[in-house]
Amino acid sequence: MKKYKYLLWDVDGTLLNFKAAEKVAIFKAYKDSGYGECNDEILGIYSKINDNYWEMFEEGKVSKEDLLVDRFKDFFVAMNLECKDPVAFNNLYHNELGETIVYCDNSYDLLKSLKNKYVNVAITNGTKSVQDRKLFKSGFDKLFDDIFISEVIGTQKPNAEFISIVMNKMMIKNRNEMLIIGDSLTSDIKLGNNSNIDTVWYNPNRIANNKNVNPTYQINNLNEILKII
Repeated sequence: MKKYKYLLWDVDGTLLNFKAAEKVAIFKAYKDSGYGECNDEILGIYSKINDNYWEMFEEGKVSKEDLLVDRFKDFFVAMNLECKDPVAFNNLYHNELGETIVYCDNSYDLLKSLKNKYVNVAITNGTKSVQDRKLFKSGFDKLFDDIFISEVIGTQKPNAEFISIVMNKMMIKNRNEMLIIGDSLTSDIKLGNNSNIDTVWYNPNRIANNKNVNPTYQINNLNEILKII
């Protein structure tokens, strides 16, 4: 008998290659805003600031609305450039972010093979407008049994309330039948730790775990999930 019935999947960085989409979006927004050609060094400056803001969001230290704008304010300060309208720049960035689909490993085929064998659920902190487009363009919207987006349900990973909402809506009684799969220690794995649910840390780059969180399993390729479930 299968131990797990409900597979809770993170989207960005797990099923979809967020860094690849981020690069396309930043390069285009930067150029279209008249700042010239972007490069990997500039991308690295932005990415570090963005990652920091998302960690603050997970910790409840900044709102989603402030995150989306303030990250670009800080970015342009770091670049010593004037940005008169960070909201407009964020909109340009978001328009591109939702258009770029790069699968991690063979995530589409993997999820398709698991459909009707498990209950597959998307759990994401991403912005609804972007995630809706990504899920549609990737085809994942047809493979998931349900989708939970933080700004829609009113709380974000890693808050245990996120799982409570999932369980209540899907009428899940036994959390031992649930498995969270994600790439973020501070979001996905910590969510599992906070909710007493098993987790799979997707770690394709084999980075060291220097956070105070403990994944149940670790995989470097998404196909390895088949050995766990």
